[in-house]
Amino acid sequence: MSSGTTASVSTHVLDTSLGRPAGGVAVALAARAGSGGDWTALGGSATDEDGRCKDLPALPAGTTHVRLDFGTEAYFLSDLSNPSDQSRQNRQAEVRQDAPANRDSGTAGVFFPEVAITFAVVPGEHYHVPLLLNPFGYSVYRGS
Repeated sequence: MSSGTTASVSTHVLDTSLGRPAGGVAVALAARAGSGGDWTALGGSATDEDGRCKDLPALPAGTTHVRLDFGTEAYFLSDLSNPSDQSRQNRQAEVRQDAPANRDSGTAGVFFPEVAITFAVVPGEHYHVPLLLNPFGYSVYRGS
């Protein structure tokens, strides 16, 4: 636990369908003071090649709730069209070929176009919140 006056946040994204970090995922950070307060957009970043988002903005003093918004649709759509990593394209195509069709929309499109994670924080603590992502599901947890 840190002795600071506000909490701090970090995240990373792992693509569990490929067993690799998810680079290039847009991440937006918002905060509020109190459960009934208005959200304040603080800015954002994108994950690096290791799936980490190392430059999220600092939280303002008085923050009690944080929201991380992940742009998952652009990530999944860009994976198939990125010619810079042919092996990743091939693995993603294999996964998609074997994956069940998205029966809710009648297409094999992106099932979760965005993921919003909201959590409570207390001053002085660091919160590392990883996102485990695949085309048809996701999971989050408080990491270390």
